[in-house]
Amino acid sequence: PRPTSEAMYGRGNGAAHDRGNCAAHEKDVPVKTPGDLDGISSVRWSPTHSILVATSWDRRVLAWDVNGNQTRERAMHNKHQAPVLCSTFSTDGSRVFSGSCDTFAKMWDLQSQNVTDIGKHNKPIRSIKFCPSHNLVCTGSWDRTVKYWDCRQQKPSLSVDLKERVYGMDCLGNLLVVAMAGRNVSVYDLKNPGKPWKSDISSLKNQIRCVTCFPDKSGYAAGSVGGRVAITYVMPRDAKKNFMFKCHRLKSQNDPNRADVYAVNAIEFHPRGTFATAGSDGQFVYWDKENRQRLKKFKQCADTISCCSFNRQGSIFAYAISYDWSKGMNNYVNKSNKIFLHPVDPKEVEPQPRR
Repeated sequence: PRPTSEAMYGRGNGAAHDRGNCAAHEKDVPVKTPGDLDGISSVRWSPTHSILVATSWDRRVLAWDVNGNQTRERAMHNKHQAPVLCSTFSTDGSRVFSGSCDTFAKMWDLQSQNVTDIGKHNKPIRSIKFCPSHNLVCTGSWDRTVKYWDCRQQKPSLSVDLKERVYGMDCLGNLLVVAMAGRNVSVYDLKNPGKPWKSDISSLKNQIRCVTCFPDKSGYAAGSVGGRVAITYVMPRDAKKNFMFKCHRLKSQNDPNRADVYAVNAIEFHPRGTFATAGSDGQFVYWDKENRQRLKKFKQCADTISCCSFNRQGSIFAYAISYDWSKGMNNYVNKSNKIFLHPVDPKEVEPQPRR
């Protein structure tokens, strides 16, 4: 692998480190959220419609219809009995699946508004994904298992034991990547979902916070609490293309020669193959992994960005400004939790070959 270099992503549009009023850009549109909404744990777009879903620490799963710069709350349910940590859509966009600290996975039918239990773990569910190749829901838990659910029966179709607790998971086609405690990463070919195709210790030096598959399913990007992203290809023949870079770091106010390091909370790919990272520093940044370029860094927001997501066309980028608990309870301030919609300029996400 090529050596890590902070200069790899040194170019691109920058932004000052002063914290703005709230949004990262003046054109960003706020979503109408309940005033008492607690911490936002996930935001997800429908793969078929202009519907945005979010989950929160106060047990809510919410959905909005989005029409340009207008949002209207479509529906909400609070059937979970503990904080909701993750969400995903079915391929046809008709159902929303959520996982919670109450250990249950639920299915929400957006048309009938029915909410049903589809699965259960022994400990909180950290990640949930829909696997269209098998028409199953996959859940990853702190109980050190990944389970696959048919939705028509209470028992899992398959339960796979893991080395450690699940901290992040993504599925695309037949590729499933599970990031765990201890920097463990297992890659599964869903043609044989009961056994990992390969397992490794991540090149990241710190705990993994998030993982996302490449759109072409050739690998994955993982982000850590130590302000780094690792780009990893799954095939051994592509190992020379693996690399890692630093991000979400700000110059220390106490020592100009040092940097304050922030967690990478989310990585989301744009349909064009470029991607965004969102961090505890309150910023989101667009990147080009093929050319190893930073494309654009946006203004720092008033609080941490806990999660983000591109819509299916890649024309809108949703991000949540919400405390992520990275600095513990003592640093918690009871601020409002907000979701913003950033209209994506095609030039912002266009790959930039190195000169």
